[in-house]
Amino acid sequence: MGPRRRIRKPEVPRRRAVSPAPGPPRRGPALGTPSRQRGPRRSRILREIRTLQKSTALLIRKSPFSRLAREICVTFTRGVDFSWQAQALLALQEAAEAFLVHLFEDAYLLSLHAGRVTLFPKDVQLARRIRGIQEGLG
Repeated sequence: MGPRRRIRKPEVPRRRAVSPAPGPPRRGPALGTPSRQRGPRRSRILREIRTLQKSTALLIRKSPFSRLAREICVTFTRGVDFSWQAQALLALQEAAEAFLVHLFEDAYLLSLHAGRVTLFPKDVQLARRIRGIQEGLG
């Protein structure tokens, strides 16, 4: 025989206790109300997005990118360490960032098309697949 079901009694509405005299305001948000940080945080994020869209500065730091480029170069040249000009690393970084920004724009459009706001890895994979070999699948 299956598990026994408990029969619930109808709940009787309880009377609220008389609220105490108003004291000093509480620090944290009240339960059941949205957080107060949601508004300012969203506006701060949108402001940061606008400033980044206006700027032409690099988004990735130069030294970690140069270390990564040198490490990749060593793996493809069978351990031979090439010297890099600073302008060559800078050009490579500009191209890499332009590629990534364009890829994320396309992937975000795909996530919006799916009715989502969150960007998933499958959106990036589909964007690369749609682009094909010429535009960055390679």
